[in-house]
Amino acid sequence: MSKYAKDGTLLEELVAMSIPVCQEAESGCPRQGPGRKPIIPEWVIAVMIMVAVMLKKKTKSAQYVWWREHAADFARWLPGQALPARSTFFDRYRRVHRLYRQAIMLQGQEAVKQGWADAKCVAGDKSLVAGQGPDWNAPDRKKGHVPRGVDVDTTWGFSTYDGWVQGYSFEVIVTAPAQGVVWPLLASVDTASRSEQKTILDKLPQLPEPTKFVLLDSGYDSNAVGETVEGNDEQRTGRRLLCPPVPRPNTNKPRQPGSRETRKRQHHRRLRDTRQTFFKSRRGRALYKRRSKTVEPFHAQLKHLFELEARVWQRGLDNNCTTILAAIASYQLLLTYNHQNQRPSAHLQHLLDAL
Repeated sequence: MSKYAKDGTLLEELVAMSIPVCQEAESGCPRQGPGRKPIIPEWVIAVMIMVAVMLKKKTKSAQYVWWREHAADFARWLPGQALPARSTFFDRYRRVHRLYRQAIMLQGQEAVKQGWADAKCVAGDKSLVAGQGPDWNAPDRKKGHVPRGVDVDTTWGFSTYDGWVQGYSFEVIVTAPAQGVVWPLLASVDTASRSEQKTILDKLPQLPEPTKFVLLDSGYDSNAVGETVEGNDEQRTGRRLLCPPVPRPNTNKPRQPGSRETRKRQHHRRLRDTRQTFFKSRRGRALYKRRSKTVEPFHAQLKHLFELEARVWQRGLDNNCTTILAAIASYQLLLTYNHQNQRPSAHLQHLLDAL
């Protein structure tokens, strides 16, 4: 046993907490496709990566070396499981991100069930993180010229906060209570250029049942997002979307003589007008103010805790999907640890420092 991993330490407690989370996540998204079942379960790889991410081992090599040096602890913490070979760890690393998405959703649901998280009002947003390597600018991309050392999976994205960034993006939906701890509920990772109007769509049906209000910025303003949240005239969900409208080119302009608006367009316009009316109401404005106090500070805190302010840890979309989602799942785990120890606080830096 290493001198840093003794019975009763924080690291050992977090490992014990992560095992059932990863096991349940694997049962919710079992491996599919041809081939025999792997000898080492997916949840074992997921636990190994979560621990390494909390210890801020930033490369796959560093993560695997740490576990090799703590093989005795591995055998004690995960009895009956074999320590994977280096090649196995590296190969499975690129695929385990789907398990983390499930784990984040399950931990969010459990927090709502336990009353630790208030999911009546939630907020979503996308944040950019620069990739590894030199810039790959548009002229070179068009010519097919790849600069030496560039991460070919990176793309360019723009946000008002970060400006133009070549790299990746992560999107989260968090609780937005008037007071209390902000909990991440759902998350995904993609390239920087991927439209948030598309990436949010698969998360909205997974929102917790108590959710009534969804706060998004103007980048999400679309009929598809609005009607996924609120439903249509035939079947309403009971939820409300609060999103600043983006002016359309023909908004408030007189219709040309003889032109007719289709019924489908009239239908979307009616639903859109209803959303804008609620957004501009006193209650709507008061609710929307919570967004800037919840999801935006969460992005900043996550980047600070896991040293993602400057750039991602690794190259390649799959590797960064795994790393960033593991960081968000670890963030949830640290929040859970605080609540189980009667310290309902989002101050997590001291926990990471104690590992």
